[in-house]
Amino acid sequence: MGGYFRKQNLTEAKNRICSPNRIAIALSSLFLSFEKLKTKFFKVQSIMEVHLAFWILKWSFGWSGSEEVLGIDSWELGNELCGTGISANVDAKQYSRDAIALRKILNELYQDSTIKPKLLAPGGFFDQKWFSTFLQASGPDVVDVVMHHIYNLGPGDDPNLMHKIQDPLYLDKIKQTYKDVETTLKSFPWTSAWIGEAGGAYNSGGKTVSHSFLNSFWYLDQLGMTSTFNHKTFCRQSLIGGNYGLLNTTNFVPNPDYYNALLWHKLMGKNVLRATHNGSPHLRVYSHCSRTKPGITLLLINMSNSTSFDVSVVNDVKLHPTIEELKGEHAREEYHLTPKDGNLQSNVMLLNGSPLVLTKLLGIPAMNPVNADRSSPIRIAPDSIVFATLRDVLVPACA
Repeated sequence: MGGYFRKQNLTEAKNRICSPNRIAIALSSLFLSFEKLKTKFFKVQSIMEVHLAFWILKWSFGWSGSEEVLGIDSWELGNELCGTGISANVDAKQYSRDAIALRKILNELYQDSTIKPKLLAPGGFFDQKWFSTFLQASGPDVVDVVMHHIYNLGPGDDPNLMHKIQDPLYLDKIKQTYKDVETTLKSFPWTSAWIGEAGGAYNSGGKTVSHSFLNSFWYLDQLGMTSTFNHKTFCRQSLIGGNYGLLNTTNFVPNPDYYNALLWHKLMGKNVLRATHNGSPHLRVYSHCSRTKPGITLLLINMSNSTSFDVSVVNDVKLHPTIEELKGEHAREEYHLTPKDGNLQSNVMLLNGSPLVLTKLLGIPAMNPVNADRSSPIRIAPDSIVFATLRDVLVPACA
């Protein structure tokens, strides 16, 4: 979420929402002169006034240095000021000096705490030369997480937005950025990569698209794709706000991508597996170890509006399983996602034919699978998405 919190608001959010649901809190610590921000396309000499930063962190939230105060998981330094920036930018070496200064402040404030918050930076669009210079200059034990932003669908008012979301060749263009980030960070092993902000289309997303079932193709494809390039976290823009919010901005009813996020978290474990197929590029396939053992979970995305696909799974570890192993002891668990009434721009998503809508008590509905014969192929209908958990597929990475 973006915005401003008082300590009371943040404490209430932590106690009522975050802690019960094991949600980590990351706060942005951007310290700039607002007078300077009146002039666009300027170069900022420093992102942070060190003394101001210290007192803001220590006193604005009633800080005592103990985790009982707020339990902040991580602090982000800056927002879209790297590379050429958005309206403003900071030199990479200056940014590194500011990061070092913030790390010293955090180390002092948390010296008696059992938790040590992560420092996240720079939170902007990837520029390989800038990021490399920044990480080289800041050195180890300063920046824990390198965050970059993704809005690869272009502006929200693009008349071709709907087509882009289901065009696999267009969606593949962002792969090079993810690969470049992964390659760059291999030289700085003390960091890991996060998508710090991603809403698909910028300028608040597409008015009739970003909150609909159609956006599921972009969102789940990005979750799968970033995982294969060793990105550890994907921060979706936004929970509430804009056309791309996970919740309706008026009544807070979940949009389809809210349920997509729940299913991803429920089914896809942290270990990423290599998954390939020899079919149409309109079929996307991703595979992880299952969140709950044993087995693996597949994510299959059919971006074609006319072709069904039948997918049979072959384990590369053992290319010739026996008939008994194909039958297995466990049925395959399938979650088929489709739009209500076949309307891709519907705000209601069906799970195995039943609409995902809040219960009478405004609770999240049950999200149960249908069972299928393990030896039969998985059928993915046109314009649909399937999660499939195979309990009998055992690979060393998931042991």
